[in-house]
Formats: sequence, structure tokens, C-alpha cells
Amino acid sequence: MDLKQLEYFVRVAELGSFTKASQALDVAQPALSRQVRMLEVELRQNLLIRNGRGATPTEAGKLLLEHGRGILHQVERAREELGRVRGALAGRVAIGLPPSLARVMAVPLTRAFRAQLPQASISISEGLSTHMQEWLRTGRLDIAVLYNAMPSPDIEITPLQDEELLLVQLRTPETAEEPIPRSITLAEVAQLPLVIPSRPNAIRMHVETAMANIGVRPQIALEIDGVSAILDLVADGAGSALLSRNAVASSLRPSAYRCRAVLPPLSTRLCLATSSVRPATLTQQTTLHLISRTLEALNAAA
Repeated sequence: MDLKQLEYFVRVAELGSFTKASQALDVAQPALSRQVRMLEVELRQNLLIRNGRGATPTEAGKLLLEHGRGILHQVERAREELGRVRGALAGRVAIGLPPSLARVMAVPLTRAFRAQLPQASISISEGLSTHMQEWLRTGRLDIAVLYNAMPSPDIEITPLQDEELLLVQLRTPETAEEPIPRSITLAEVAQLPLVIPSRPNAIRMHVETAMANIGVRPQIALEIDGVSAILDLVADGAGSALLSRNAVASSLRPSAYRCRAVLPPLSTRLCLATSSVRPATLTQQTTLHLISRTLEALNAAA
């Protein structure tokens, strides 16, 4: 049994599609199909039911999928153990970060990773929490930092910290000298035009739920996905926003904005997420600790 064939089959079975698997593996679809078919011929079993909507594993395929995940994980662990004999862990780790966090965390995390895992490689992607959860399922990401992650049987979630959401407004000459901007009630926020991400963004859903609980609705001026774009629109006078302090601090001109506490407080939960069907390698486990330590250091410096 060829390991490459096994890897190809596992990815097709997990994604339910030869097209998606070929994109994830960066392999031409005809070559991918040929390798999976060769595996079926060797095992004298049909492993996948192919149809117009994709591919689903047969009973034999489900059994091989369970074993295949374990085999591929053990191979990766063996490579890591051999790397430790050379004196360092190796392998590649794909990490996903929310845009607001990526701007302040990517550089210190990369430095810490290279210092502790010089033989390993890291890739960092930015994305919305809903998208990154899907990327974890498909194997595009090994680790993701998510806001308000929804429970899922195939994703393991570990809470990291709660981040307070502040009302972010353009700083005007009248408010520039304000020593401490006064707080604002959630009911008052509902009367302001908001620049806010579109559904199902975690912050958008949380704001709508919190307002519904007190019998009000947000006044949406503009829907736009992307923290930097939201802040640019606030700076242009399009409205106010509800963002974390990290989001404002990572902007090009944080002094252009004033941040006000909201009462009752709004907060989002930051979580670490990994796949529960693909056990973390030693390199990935070390990276999880580095993410937690980097976040703690950023909070201490704030």
C-alpha cells in the first residue's frame, strides 16, 4: 500500500470531492483519481461511491479511512521522532488567525516559532472564524484561533481569553482632549449607524443577540468584512464600529479613533481550535503552546 495513495484517498474521503481534494493537495485531478483507483485495484475493494455531487466512502472505505488517518499520523510522528534525533522537531504547521489578531500576533509568533522550531516551517492565513472552521475540517489548517467558536464533533476547542468589544468612533477636535471617554449603553449604541461585518461573522451575531436581549436592533449603516476596511470607513465618517482594542491598536493610525466602553459589557471569546479527527503532531502541540504564550505576552504588554 503506497502512502501517497493512502493520503490521496483520505483527503478525498474527508472532503467528499475529487475536485476539492485535488485543490487541497495541489495535484491534478486525473492523477489523483488514477492513484485512488490503483489503491482500489490493489485492495480489490471499491472504496468510494462516485456520483455527480462528489464521492462518499463505501463500508470498506470507511474502515480504511479510520485506519488511514492513524497510519498517516504515525508516519508524521515517526518523521518528527527522527527529527528529534537530529536535535529538532520538523514538519509544517498551518495556522489561521482572525485579521484583527494577525496584525499584532503574526510577527512575534513567527519569531518564537523559528527560535524554538528551527527545522519546522509555518504558514499563517487570515480568515473569518466561520471560514477557518471549515479549513480545519478540510485539512487546510492545523490550528486556528477563532472568535466565539461553535461546538462541533470534528473540532476540538480550547478557550483562550475573553476580549471586550468597544465602541470605536472617529476622534474629532471636540473629543481629542477627552481624558477618559465616557461609557455608552448598548441601547444608545443601537441608535448609532454601525459599520459592521456581514452575517455569520462572530462579532455581528454576538451584537445582534445582545441587542435582541434588551429589545433593540442595530442600525446598520454598512456591512463589510475586514477590520481594516471597517476602520477606514469609521475614519471616513461612515459610522461607528464595535471592535476589540487589539483591532484598533493594530490599525495604521490608532490615534485617529476613540474607544468607549459599552454597558452592559460586550465580549467575544477567543479560542484555540484543532481537528478532533486528526491528532496533533508534536510540532503542532508545541505550536499550540507558542500561540498561548505569544498571546499572554501581547496582553502583558498592552
